[in-house]
Amino acid sequence: MKAAYYEGNRRFSIGESKIVAPGPGQVRMKVAYGGVCGTDLHIFMGHMDERVKVPQVVGHEAVGEVAEVGAGVTDFKVGDHVVLRPTDACGKCPTCERGDINVCPSINFIGITSPGCFQGSWTVPAHLLHKLPDSINMVHAALIEPLSVAAHDVRFGEVKAGDYCVVIGAGPIGMFEAMVCQDKGAKVLIAEVNPARVELARDMGFEVVNPSEADLVKHVMDATGGDGANVVFEVTGSQAGATMMTKLPRTHGRIVIVAIFAEPKMIDLRTILWREYTVIGARNYVKQDYEEAIRLVAKGTLPLDKMVSDVRPLERMQETFEEIEAGTANFMKVLFSAGD
Repeated sequence: MKAAYYEGNRRFSIGESKIVAPGPGQVRMKVAYGGVCGTDLHIFMGHMDERVKVPQVVGHEAVGEVAEVGAGVTDFKVGDHVVLRPTDACGKCPTCERGDINVCPSINFIGITSPGCFQGSWTVPAHLLHKLPDSINMVHAALIEPLSVAAHDVRFGEVKAGDYCVVIGAGPIGMFEAMVCQDKGAKVLIAEVNPARVELARDMGFEVVNPSEADLVKHVMDATGGDGANVVFEVTGSQAGATMMTKLPRTHGRIVIVAIFAEPKMIDLRTILWREYTVIGARNYVKQDYEEAIRLVAKGTLPLDKMVSDVRPLERMQETFEEIEAGTANFMKVLFSAGD
């Protein structure tokens, strides 16, 4: 079995996947597919070198099959299809004691601070695994981790049926935000400037406005009788997105900040005060968000086939990350096949 190792300096190498026998409370997975995330791009570009011990396998969006179980593991057996929730909290600090384990200051984010999923064999803590129904397509299951992000964000945004929601940014997470909002019965508008993503979002049945071609604020106000959106999701991490997010909500509206901003941005605090917005930061997920994502995938109504642009062997990892960094990638979501 193969593994892709991040070597630093924007380089991956392909080697053997080290088969690590599971210890007590651990499970060894045979990884089927691993998805590329924006966090992985940050790793590739060297932005997280202080957290990644090179050479290291990275990646955290994965689905696989249980190959071996360690002592004391009773909830899983060989052959089970599983996904991993890769945030392993310390469980001891005040944050964890409050139940806020996804923002534990000492969190081990598997795939960043410890070996990840871009390999054929992956040994992980059993308490972070979720068993999948047999009906779930394994390619679709590889999308459960990013879909869990959206489930967490939509839950924090308190989206309900009849709400008018705006998603700024139609990358993978933005599209999942839109899907989960729609599943809640909300009306969804997506704002996106990339023509290919605009076309894909429309092909999935979503209403889309390109703010570089049309007046997004006017569109939202016209659609809501001058009131504004109930919830706005900022998923671009850009100054343009940070500026726009305060222009769209109604009074007492909610803004959910989803994107990871690489540096501080200017934000219109006066409007937040004047219109009494609630501004929410939403990071990662917890167990219930994974369970919600699994439910949504099992339901079979989300257009997940359209989200997976390509399935590639690990040998194409270097090429793929170079495409993404150069801005020449024309795909939405790439999965790597970790099989032989």
